[in-house]
This record gives sequence, C-alpha cells and structure tokens, in this order.
Amino acid sequence: MLVLTRKKGERVMIGDDIVVTIIDIRGDGVRIGFDAPRGVPIQRAEVLAAVSAANTAAAKLGVSDGELLLGMLSAAGEGRAVEAPAAPSTSGAPSTPPPPAD
Repeated sequence: MLVLTRKKGERVMIGDDIVVTIIDIRGDGVRIGFDAPRGVPIQRAEVLAAVSAANTAAAKLGVSDGELLLGMLSAAGEGRAVEAPAAPSTSGAPSTPPPPAD
C-alpha cells in the first residue's frame, strides 16, 4: 500500500487517466474527488460490503419462502385478497401489518 500526505487542492495520478484530488479537509473527514473514465467503477467499500451482505441474506431464503412470495404476488395480480401466514413472534406484536380499511 502506498501512503501519501496531501494538502487541500493537491492531486494524485493513477495511471494516465485517473486523477484523485483532495477537495477539502474537515476535522476527521477528507473530501476526495475522483476523475476517471466512465468505464472505471468507483465504489465505497462500505457500500459494497452492505450490498454483499444483503445478497448473501437474500440467497439464504428457502425455496418455500420464494414459492410463498410468488403465490402472494400471483393472487394479488388476480385481485384476490392475500394474507401472509403469521410468523412466530416473541414480542406479542403482529408480524404483518393489518389490511387496509375499505
């Protein structure tokens, strides 16, 4: 890992077509600007980690969960009222919101 000290307004070049500019320094935070070609993805690591965790959690859903969802969507598309089965709750609060009042 290359570690550099930069001041506000200074730049770092990565290759020939990526420029990293120190925009502002505020307390513990540093604002950084990236100038790169459109085809170069620039992502925040914490966002990638959150998306990965959400994808992992979604992949753990069982087939029965997916089948239940498909059934509910199909019934809703046909105009039928659908209620999801209540999941066990330890708090005593309902696990699904009440149906809308007509």
